[in-house]
Amino acid sequence: MYQSISMPEFEQEWKKTKRPLIDVRELDEWNNGHVEGAIHLPLSGFPAALNQLEKDKEYFVMCHSGGRSAMACQHLAKEGFSVTNVMGGISAWKGDVV
Repeated sequence: MYQSISMPEFEQEWKKTKRPLIDVRELDEWNNGHVEGAIHLPLSGFPAALNQLEKDKEYFVMCHSGGRSAMACQHLAKEGFSVTNVMGGISAWKGDVV
């Protein structure tokens, strides 16, 4: 099971916790702009890329609008990861992108 939070909640929590953020969008989307410091793990690369993550950490998960990140969260939660889906995704992000 995983949680979901709104973009305003994410922005507040991320500032406080600096919990890692996983961006599950594809490479072309990532190259068009992403949140600085995010970990790029495209959904199409699951489950092979999961060995890059640590099960003792909590993660935020983001995509373009929240659908793919919800799918990623379902998969990650089944694998024993503690994850939170960021609803609205990068399309709702008001901060800088790199």
